[in-house]
Amino acid sequence: MKRLVFVLVLIFVAAFVFAQEAEVAEAGSASMWKYLAAAIAVGLSCIAGGIAVGQIGAAAMGAMSENPELSGKALPYAGLAEGICLWGFLVALLILMM
Repeated sequence: MKRLVFVLVLIFVAAFVFAQEAEVAEAGSASMWKYLAAAIAVGLSCIAGGIAVGQIGAAAMGAMSENPELSGKALPYAGLAEGICLWGFLVALLILMM
């Protein structure tokens, strides 16, 4: 739990630093919120994808230790979990393009 709180604080600090740099380049406070929202979308989706891949990988290794034929069946589930990160990136791009 402490690690998750530390990562979230780190993401917010980084988002504010980059948002302030972007605010200097562009006038208006709406641009700051746009960059902050994009950073949160990518950050949270990558954290969630990492947690999902970790749990799926552990379960797949346990299943393969009992039955080696299951190795091909676990791969699509890991790919689906990694897709969470891509969706977060696409959402961030949509936010930045608006």
